[in-house]
Amino acid sequence: MYQNILVINLMHIGDLMLVTPVLRTLRANYPQARISLLADKKLADLVQYNKHIDECLLIDKKGKDDHFGSFFHFIMKLRKKHYDLVINLHRNERASALAAFSGAKKIVGYSKPGFSLFFDKVMPNLKAVKHQIHSHFDVLREAVGVTKIDDGGLEMWLPEAAEQSAAHIWQQNFQPGERVVALNIGASWKTKRWCDDYFAETADRLIDKGYAIAFFGGPMDLELVRAAIARMRHAGSDKVRVFTGKVSLAELGAMLKKCVLFITTDSGPMHVGVAQNVPIVTMFGSSPVPGFYPYDAKDVLIKTPEKCHPCGIHECPRKGEDNMACMKHIPVDAVMKYAEELLAEYQDQVGNIPRVYGQYECRVIEL
Repeated sequence: MYQNILVINLMHIGDLMLVTPVLRTLRANYPQARISLLADKKLADLVQYNKHIDECLLIDKKGKDDHFGSFFHFIMKLRKKHYDLVINLHRNERASALAAFSGAKKIVGYSKPGFSLFFDKVMPNLKAVKHQIHSHFDVLREAVGVTKIDDGGLEMWLPEAAEQSAAHIWQQNFQPGERVVALNIGASWKTKRWCDDYFAETADRLIDKGYAIAFFGGPMDLELVRAAIARMRHAGSDKVRVFTGKVSLAELGAMLKKCVLFITTDSGPMHVGVAQNVPIVTMFGSSPVPGFYPYDAKDVLIKTPEKCHPCGIHECPRKGEDNMACMKHIPVDAVMKYAEELLAEYQDQVGNIPRVYGQYECRVIEL
C-alpha cells in the first residue's frame, strides 16, 4: 500500500484550511505512510504544525519560484522524493503541472486539460453542489481507494511562540475578562463583502451592549476597516482595536480563540475561525453556499434569495440599487439577531466550547 504520499494545494487561506480533513483521513487510513503537504510559502502558519503530516513543503509562488527555471528545479526536487501517490486538490496550471511531472507512481485529483494526460484518475471538483471538503473526500474514495473517512472538521495547530505572542498582544489591548467580538470586513472578491456602513452599525450596537471590537484581516483590508470605523458613532472608543495587517496567521488563530464571537465575510479568516472553534455569523453574497459554508453546526450563514446567487463574479454587473443587492439586503438587524443568539449560548464558554464530531453543517438563514 502507499508509503509515501504528497497532497498538493497552492490556493488561498480558506482553501488550504479545507484540506485539513483530507490529511486526517489519510493518516487514519495509512498510519505508517510518510505524508507530505505542498502549500504556498506565505500560508505556512496554517499547516506546518499539522500533526497528521510528516513534512510541509513550501513553494514561493509569488517570489523566487515564480519563473520557469526555479519551477523546473522545484519539480526535480519533487521527483527525487519518489512518491507512491500524489493527490492534487488545486485545479490550476501550476498545481496540475507539479502533480503531472512529479514522477509519482500514481497521480490523482483535479487537473487542467493537457496535464490530465499524466493523471491516473482525474476527478471533477463539485464545490458548486457539495461542500469542498466532501468533493475532496470523493477524490479519496474514488481515486485513491480510501474506505474510512475520518472527518474531524477543520484543524489548525498553533506553535507555542504564536500563543505567547497573541497572549501578550491581548493583554496590551484588552482588560481581563473583557468580552471581545471579532470582525472581518475584507474578502478576496468585492462581491463577498458586506457593506461598510452595516459593519459600522453592527460594531456600534455591540459596543452599546458592552462588548469590545477587534478588527482583523490582511494589509489589503486596512482601508476598508478605516472606512468602516470612520462611520462609527464609537470611532474613538477604547473599545475599538485594529489588528488588521498587524498579526500573523498563527497569531490570528490564537486571538480568535479568545473572542466570544466572529462576524465575518466568506473569507480565509472565516475558516481559520472555524478551526479555532469560535462561534461565527457570516454573510454570503456571490459564493456558493453548499461549497464553502462554515464547517461547524453551531455557526450561522445568512443569505438573500437573489436570482443571480451564486454568481461567482468578482465585480457585480448590476446597476443602481440592484448593485450588490445580495449583500445590501442582509440588514444589520438580521446579523444582530443571530449574533445575540450565539452570544447568549456560548459567550461564557470561550476557549472551552465542546466540539461535536461529525456535526459540521451550519445553519443557513435565507431572508
